[in-house]
Amino acid sequence: MNSQNNNYCLQITGKSKLLGVIGYPVEHSLSPVMHNAALSMLGLDYVYLPFPIAPENLEVAIAGFAAVNVVGFSVTIPHKQAIIPFLSEISPIAQAIGAVNTVTRQGDQWVGTNTDVEGFVAPLQTTFQQSWNQKQAVILGNGGAARAVVAGCIQLGLAEVHVVGRNIEKLQNFQQSWQNSSFANKFPVHGWEELPNLIPQTDLLVNTTPVGMYPHIDASPLNAEEIGKLPDNAIAYDLIYTPKPTKFLHLAQQQGAITIDGLEMLIQQGVAALKIWLQRDDIPVAQMRQALQHHLGINK
Repeated sequence: MNSQNNNYCLQITGKSKLLGVIGYPVEHSLSPVMHNAALSMLGLDYVYLPFPIAPENLEVAIAGFAAVNVVGFSVTIPHKQAIIPFLSEISPIAQAIGAVNTVTRQGDQWVGTNTDVEGFVAPLQTTFQQSWNQKQAVILGNGGAARAVVAGCIQLGLAEVHVVGRNIEKLQNFQQSWQNSSFANKFPVHGWEELPNLIPQTDLLVNTTPVGMYPHIDASPLNAEEIGKLPDNAIAYDLIYTPKPTKFLHLAQQQGAITIDGLEMLIQQGVAALKIWLQRDDIPVAQMRQALQHHLGINK
């Protein structure tokens, strides 16, 4: 295949193996775009499909997947936690986070893990060849996405990890939910009003909130004045990947921060999942990235 060709063609045969993504809704998912590009590039007789599964149909759908020999599947909203009771085993990292995003068929059992942590960490490790043990992270938001970010920051070995939210009760529940995991008591939580005291010492600022996501592209969780208090060479990381850049990252760029958007996290968590499903390491990352950029109309 010509690596410059964005028209990835899959040949479906009677022997094609099934992969996919479950969610509700799932029509917006970009996972089929990047995964099918990778499978085509590798010349494998696999296809990756979107499966819209309503919450009340989750159990019967998982049983159906076993019946038709689905090799594995990705899990997105609203099933990342709900699927756990239907799995025979989940990895320690998925247990700690309390969410599964990748499921594999092993023998007659479903095994779940979470590659979101690996996806989050990967661009930080490639962007920065440095020790993290003197660094401070501030995480904006305390929803499901923040869980993988907390775990990733702690795994990287950051000296301090702070979680900031607007609802104190939700923050406390978020912190309490980790008490039975290896990440218990590893991060303090703060109300939004404490940000002015945190940002001047922040080396890694991560937005896990949906603020700034299309179509509300003029919104940012922080304004220019607040972002302007970041230290030199700080990293601003937004889990949102469209628009590119988000208002949050645009403001951070103007302040001289190093910026990372959510597209690379999406790609890298997908790479990690393909390695598990295919049991091989030669995943064509560049083609996955190219396919997504072409699909999103990003010229790079």
